[in-house]
Parts: sequence; structure tokens; C-alpha cells
Amino acid sequence: MIAGAGRLNHCLKVLRERWDETKSRWSDQVARDFEKNHLLPLEHQTSNAIRGMEKLSEVLSRLKQDCS
Repeated sequence: MIAGAGRLNHCLKVLRERWDETKSRWSDQVARDFEKNHLLPLEHQTSNAIRGMEKLSEVLSRLKQDCS
């Protein structure tokens, strides 16, 4: 699960880098709306998912230890 969270975090970082590159060439109201309505919520949701995956991984590790 940690590997999946790491990949997801990496993809989020790449997405942010690419968006920053794109914003340097696309800076109209549509771009601002796209960032506000799509990218920022996606970043927030992805960060929450990553934290959830990390927490779940901790719980599963403890469970595995308790059951062995």
C-alpha cells in the first residue's frame, strides 16, 4: 500500500510541475477556472487519499504483527 501511495504522490508532483509549466503559457480566465475547479480539488482529494493509504498501511502492519 505504501508503494501505491508513493506512486500516487509522485504522479501528483509531476501533475503539479506540468501544470506550472502550462500556466506560464496559458494564463487566461479559463486556465484559472480549470485550476480552481479541477486541479486544486484533485490535489486535495489525492493528498487525502495518500494519507488514508498510509494510515491503512499502518493499521494493516499492526494487525499482521498482532496475528503472527
